[in-house]
Amino acid sequence: MSKTVVLAEKPSVGRDIAKVLQCHKKGNGFFEGDKYIVTWALGHLVTLADPEAYGQQFSSWRIEDLPIMPSPLRLVVIKESNKQFQVVKQQMRRNDVGQIVIATDAGREGELVARWILELVHVNKPIKRLWISSVTDKAIREGFRNLKDGKNYENLFASAAARAEADWLVGINATRALTCKHNAQLSCGRVQTPTLAIVATREEEIRRFTPKPFYGLSAVAQGPIQLQWQDQQTKDFKTFSKEKADQLIAALKQEKSAEIIEVSRAHKKTYAPQLYDLTELQRDANRMFGYSPKQTLSIMQGLYEHHKAVTYPRTDSRYLSADIVETLPDRIKAVQMKPYAPLAARILRAPIKASKSFVDDSKVSDHHAIIPTEQAVFLGDLSDKERKIFDLIVKRFLAVLLPAFEYEQTTIQAKIGNETFLAKGKTVLSQGWREAYDHDVEEDDAKDGVKEQILPSLAKGDRLQIQSISQTKGETKPPEPFTEASLLSAMENPAKYMANESKDLIKTIGETGGLGTVATRADVIEKLFNSFLLEKRGKHIFVTAKAKQLLELVPDEMQSPTLTAQWEQKLGAIAKGSLNKRAFIEEMKTYAKEVVQQIKNSDQTFRHDNLTRSRCPECNKFLLEVNGKRGKMQVCQDRECGYRKSIAKQTNARCPKCHKRLELRGEGEGQTFVCACGHKEKLKTFQERRDKEKGSKVSKKEVAKYLKGQDKEQDEGINSALKDALSKLKFD
Repeated sequence: MSKTVVLAEKPSVGRDIAKVLQCHKKGNGFFEGDKYIVTWALGHLVTLADPEAYGQQFSSWRIEDLPIMPSPLRLVVIKESNKQFQVVKQQMRRNDVGQIVIATDAGREGELVARWILELVHVNKPIKRLWISSVTDKAIREGFRNLKDGKNYENLFASAAARAEADWLVGINATRALTCKHNAQLSCGRVQTPTLAIVATREEEIRRFTPKPFYGLSAVAQGPIQLQWQDQQTKDFKTFSKEKADQLIAALKQEKSAEIIEVSRAHKKTYAPQLYDLTELQRDANRMFGYSPKQTLSIMQGLYEHHKAVTYPRTDSRYLSADIVETLPDRIKAVQMKPYAPLAARILRAPIKASKSFVDDSKVSDHHAIIPTEQAVFLGDLSDKERKIFDLIVKRFLAVLLPAFEYEQTTIQAKIGNETFLAKGKTVLSQGWREAYDHDVEEDDAKDGVKEQILPSLAKGDRLQIQSISQTKGETKPPEPFTEASLLSAMENPAKYMANESKDLIKTIGETGGLGTVATRADVIEKLFNSFLLEKRGKHIFVTAKAKQLLELVPDEMQSPTLTAQWEQKLGAIAKGSLNKRAFIEEMKTYAKEVVQQIKNSDQTFRHDNLTRSRCPECNKFLLEVNGKRGKMQVCQDRECGYRKSIAKQTNARCPKCHKRLELRGEGEGQTFVCACGHKEKLKTFQERRDKEKGSKVSKKEVAKYLKGQDKEQDEGINSALKDALSKLKFD
């Protein structure tokens, strides 16, 4: 009897599938049973070949050799993954293997991982597709009972391959053209360059913003009740006219009472926030815990693969499909532990109603929203970071299954002289979904400027004694600089940065998830930091001087999200079978040639404005000082040298004077903590002070561990930036 090879995307998923399929015999890179052989990739095992593979002349970066237009583009095994590729190849080519099941991630990129491997293995055997959203035993068993025909996914593969090839053609050529033209480490891409332009646009908006003063009136009546003046014509609670505000305060200052002219009560409801997709989870984790998008994705991968506690993380949907509804009771039971047990038990007492607010097949593409699996997890097995992310997911899951938060809103209108004043109050009738958050929910700021307060019982015609009337003043505020959380939002919905574009393109980029994908946005942001194009000041993100110059050099169309929208329209058509992949690639070749020609013909120049007087110990050229994500560095200006050295690390240690984070500068015994407020402290003095504060001596081992931790953080921030930018380019 012939066997079936099952190809998973990662070893951990392979082990889970092998367990369910009774494959207990362990080989080198695979598991085998009576009917199945389960093997795996390591993410991508195969990639598009670098330019050097098409001729020795391309090993040197020369502008005369551009554009590079190989046809067809070749596939190569990734050197570091060759051992596992050979294992996969050997299993697929076995004579007793009659069928292959693709069990990589269910999506465009997962399809590409498997199909590229199959192309290089050169096997012609029937292909089936496993399409599942979680890797619990139950989901795997159900998936294998409903295997799909591999032919149904050939157009999806064509779309994925077209995206990869187009990014190669445009990205490689544009990056080489910029780098050779200006002899600097410059790179651009369809996703990273518009992302950079979005941050630069926000900075320009802030720079051009002129604050505008506005005025209002506030009265305190007996109770006390805070009353806010409302313009009777515009219904606004402020005026930009200082003269009008002064006239009002002069006219009303002699008034002694306010007459209640209307008391209205409205019953209102608010519903739970939608379930998490990856981007929304990354936003909340950054806002609440300061985790970078990449950190959150890494934590999620652990919860998904290792603990089996949550469903597939790389999803762009915030809805569930109808077939998941019957599994909800089992998922609730899986989280019936402290501190979720009381709430979970209450939800289970009544039948679960599948509301359109969280169940909608039309809004689920490859994967549904992130929710807990049916497999219980022991919270003690989770790290602190895993526990925090798991807590966000569970609370959001339970919240959508709870009723609405209900309250009665009371609005009081009062007359002081001839002017109208308002006050608002709220009486909670039912906590509903807010119970999932222990009532700890951030109240929305009053959009109309009238904050809610506890109001006494009042009726129309009542008169209140006025205790004081004062003029209030404020200023319009500029847009806030981007944080990693708000930049993710802008990447997900970049329509604001597509002025004068067609509604179809704006709709397309909204439907396809904006710039990048849920799986790649974190890497794009990280790459921009590592390439010294973005820098952090506190929690906010800014473009560097290098980035500003780069945006002057890159063709305009590559800076707009419109390019991605146009591509996604065509990639979607390829996935549906209505556009030929070859026609799209020919169009991309023409575009790449145009981009290279624009860069070649440009008369603009690039100048390093961050040169130091320190020389590179390897090539003797002057070093550049750059702000890495976690501190200052010196890097060599020569793109082929690649030397870099950390000169200041951002630490978690706090200044004893202003309590801001300290920078650690210098090397060896000369290391010194420095604060923006001017405080300086030798590392040795800092250690002695910390010893006294703790009341016990810190061992050398603890100090070494602390410094090693800082080094590790620094390495994570800058590791292989130049290599990523210049040798293993990824543009999406």
